[in-house]
Order: sequence, then structure tokens, then C-alpha cells
Amino acid sequence: MTSPHAGIPVGTESGAGSAAPTPPSAPDTLLTPAQVASLFHVDPKTVTRWAQTGKLSSIRTLGGHRRYRASEVYGLLGQPVPPPSVR
Repeated sequence: MTSPHAGIPVGTESGAGSAAPTPPSAPDTLLTPAQVASLFHVDPKTVTRWAQTGKLSSIRTLGGHRRYRASEVYGLLGQPVPPPSVR
């Protein structure tokens, strides 16, 4: 199924020269652009640009919002992924 707006398969984000996304092998925490931006000390728009250029892979929600895998983000930071918090 493709998005009528961008020709991008729903649930995936295409970066410049990126291969087809692979499904995660285990459940992974997803982060919002604001959360990623806070970790890198940049603006959320910068995180969106990174996804558009393929520097960071993203997943699209059904509503079209981007989410980022915590394992990839923390890997770029060189930090272990913190355990999920209990709510």
C-alpha cells in the first residue's frame, strides 16, 4: 500500500539511497522527533532533515508522524539503550 501524497509505502520512510526497511527483530522503543532532538541538542526540524537525507531512519505512524528507533538513536550517540520506564 502506498501513500497517495508521496508514493512512499505506508509505515516506512525513504531516505536518499536507502534500501527497503527491515522489520525490527524485537520490539523497540520509538522516539518522537522532539525526544531525539533533545538527546542530540538540536531542533526537531534538524532530526526531520536527517531522516529525509537518510542519515537516520524513521518509521511513519498511521497519522503520518515520524518515529525513530531508540536502538538506532542511542547507537549513534554511543550509549546503551536505557530500559523502558514503567508508567
